[in-house]
Amino acid sequence: MNDLLESIKNLQNSEVKNKVDFKINEFETFKNKSIDEIFKELCFCIMTANCSAEKCIEIHESINDGFIRFKHEDLTKKFKELGYRFPNIRSEYIIKARNYKTDLKNLFESDIEEKKLRDFIVNNIKGLGYKEASHFLRNIGFKNYAIVDFHIVDLLVKHYLIEKPKSMTKKKYLEIEEILKTIAKRLKLTLAELDLYLWYLETGKILK
Repeated sequence: MNDLLESIKNLQNSEVKNKVDFKINEFETFKNKSIDEIFKELCFCIMTANCSAEKCIEIHESINDGFIRFKHEDLTKKFKELGYRFPNIRSEYIIKARNYKTDLKNLFESDIEEKKLRDFIVNNIKGLGYKEASHFLRNIGFKNYAIVDFHIVDLLVKHYLIEKPKSMTKKKYLEIEEILKTIAKRLKLTLAELDLYLWYLETGKILK
């Protein structure tokens, strides 16, 4: 673990820290945005499973308010035009997710425990597992969820902190999240910040 900690500390003392801080502040602004803007971010996280983040960002920006107003067939058609990999099933997930906009708004305005908030999203919104639900919540300003994607798994395997899982069950996800919490605590970082540093180590990029 020490090699990984040292690598992150080096990034904290470089220009990467400014990029991380900027992105975290950008996520924070979602707390003041409308439920429609928050919902559009939910749609982005539905899109990203098994898809390139950069391609999803491009398509997401192009569709924009279409996530709020398009009918199922119109959203599917737009996805196809823009070269998205899963136009039919993901448009179906997004249309169904609209039914939970009011529930999500009420939950965000309540004092629900963060664990229960993520569980609600995973259990009710099709297309969002623990990784995608954590990604969504991180992107709208929550800082205590880990996004355990294959980049993070590969990095932890490389540093002998975990063995590569055969499948990502809920139990395995939460086990890896606990390891990341330990790393974040050692570095005095939130999980949201740690994720951006780890992603940079593995990809050389900071996205969302």
